[in-house]
Amino acid sequence: MDALEKDLREAIQGEVRFDDGTRAIYSTDGSNYRHIPIGVVIPRSVEDVLRSTAIARSHEVPLLSRGGGTSLAGQCCNVAVVMDFSKYLNRVLLIDPGRRIGEVEPGAILDDLRDEAERHHLTFGPDPASHSRCTLGGMIGNNSCGVHSVYSGKTEDNIQELEVLTYRGLRLRVGKTSEQELDAIIREGGPRGEVYSGLKRLRDRYENLIRERYPKIPRRVSGYNLNQLLPEQGFDVARALVGTEGTCVTVLSARLHLVHSPPFRKLVVLGFKDMATAGDHLMEILSHRPLAVEGIDDEMVASMLKKNLLTENVRLLPKGGGWLLVEFGGETTGEALENAQTMIATVNAFEERPDVKLCSGELEAKMM
Repeated sequence: MDALEKDLREAIQGEVRFDDGTRAIYSTDGSNYRHIPIGVVIPRSVEDVLRSTAIARSHEVPLLSRGGGTSLAGQCCNVAVVMDFSKYLNRVLLIDPGRRIGEVEPGAILDDLRDEAERHHLTFGPDPASHSRCTLGGMIGNNSCGVHSVYSGKTEDNIQELEVLTYRGLRLRVGKTSEQELDAIIREGGPRGEVYSGLKRLRDRYENLIRERYPKIPRRVSGYNLNQLLPEQGFDVARALVGTEGTCVTVLSARLHLVHSPPFRKLVVLGFKDMATAGDHLMEILSHRPLAVEGIDDEMVASMLKKNLLTENVRLLPKGGGWLLVEFGGETTGEALENAQTMIATVNAFEERPDVKLCSGELEAKMM
């Protein structure tokens, strides 16, 4: 691979790392999987990404986009040239509070976007546990969810447009496409028309099966989002690409939908006898439209106590063997409290009534 490394060093301004130490560092992510990459490229610009892709193609080697490396199932590991976007291509490019949109580079950290959006009482809804270090590009690759996705939807539901690059070097801005626009793009021909024509053929061949067989559940994040290519979904190529883990395109930038972030919050913790009982009542709890729901079982709590981790936090939990943490929001403290108390009245009427703890303030809520 000496020729590949040499070509990359001569072509890009970013960092090219083929040493054993770097390859070892990038061989794993947040999972137990391990694949030694061919080498690592840390691009400084979109032009570096374009050149790196062209060189990889000329050498017939695969490329893998990487953000924060927080993936839990080996998505950031491969025998490929790994492109790490987190060091340089990490800017929040735009916050438009009037239209409730944000635009980011793929290496932008989620919390950086959320911090800027919160100045306008807006946020990007999906928030995995790694929100302080995961990148938006990684979230798009994973179709990330998080505890607040019950309020906002998953990443797929919050994408407006993507600027992408194919392995063959075609640069596109994709999003919703009317049937008239679709026909016009195909008539134009060329590489872009070829891509859209292929997607349309795929949609037309399988659309009835997609409608019939794709599970209609809030957290369907496995497989390809072919349902987004249906006419009733607006032939949304951007959302169809969410969750594809870089197997179809490299994301160069993303335009995101931002949601209102209620300024006041109240957390309620419900202690059920076990997680199965908590699950039995989940839909009734969700009917109160909480901002977030998270579950904790007794095995997790026992493990934390055994390892002497966060023991003071664990002791704050109400009695039970399975817990649901349910967050409510409002424009005032009173409104947030009222929303929480309405849900509490519902759960107090359950036959298997949970032990209820309404957190006294923000500090106690953060300890949960």
